[in-house]
Amino acid sequence: MEKIGVVGLGLIGGSIFKRLKKQGFDVVGVSKSQTGDGIWQNYDVLKDCGIVFVCSAMNATMKILDELEAVLPSDTIVSDVCSLKSFVSKKFRPYVFIPSHPMAGTEKKGFENSFEEMFEGATWVLTPFNSTREEDIKKLVAVIEATGAKPLFTTAEEHDEAAAMISHMPLVVSQALYKAASENELAMKMASSGFRSMTRLAMSNEEMANDMVQLNHKNIEHAILRLYKAVGELLTGDYAKTAREIKSEREKL
Repeated sequence: MEKIGVVGLGLIGGSIFKRLKKQGFDVVGVSKSQTGDGIWQNYDVLKDCGIVFVCSAMNATMKILDELEAVLPSDTIVSDVCSLKSFVSKKFRPYVFIPSHPMAGTEKKGFENSFEEMFEGATWVLTPFNSTREEDIKKLVAVIEATGAKPLFTTAEEHDEAAAMISHMPLVVSQALYKAASENELAMKMASSGFRSMTRLAMSNEEMANDMVQLNHKNIEHAILRLYKAVGELLTGDYAKTAREIKSEREKL
């Protein structure tokens, strides 16, 4: 089995680390804040890894990818897990860089909230470059599948547009909904499970949320305009019929 390195042991990195160790992989982690068996504080431990996952906050990812250039051999496969792909795809790397994004997570953060089953049944998006060798993609996919996830391939640009629609825009809307409702004292007293479900994303890691909004704001704006259009179509059309159609489609997810 390939030796796997995981840089950053927060919610996502910690879950990758725990799952792959359970699957029998030789896994090492690099973290400034975590300690324990197989966890180090410097990059030297990554030199003989076949695959390295960079699981830092988006605002720190480019710096780490740059730093790894002086450490890793040219045949090491490196994949980030950022929820945006265009901004990490603009620079050539001397190692084999395959951007990716696991579509999994919770509103919590930190290694203490990571768990082995995080990626079970989840989609894991990959945006390889045209020049990426098929054999390198297959190596990375094999490890991703070992986490329980299902690979999905697209381009960085298409990924960021889609992520705005199903992840980033819902986060902003969740926060806006809570902000608007909180101005009504009676509404907050009446709020129950439905409102809690609709605003769960407002509890998301604020550093991650800020990065997403700052780096993907144009796609988020377009997604919100499409949402506004859909609301208008619902309210001015045959609401019951459209609601039934949506419910039927939603049940397939």
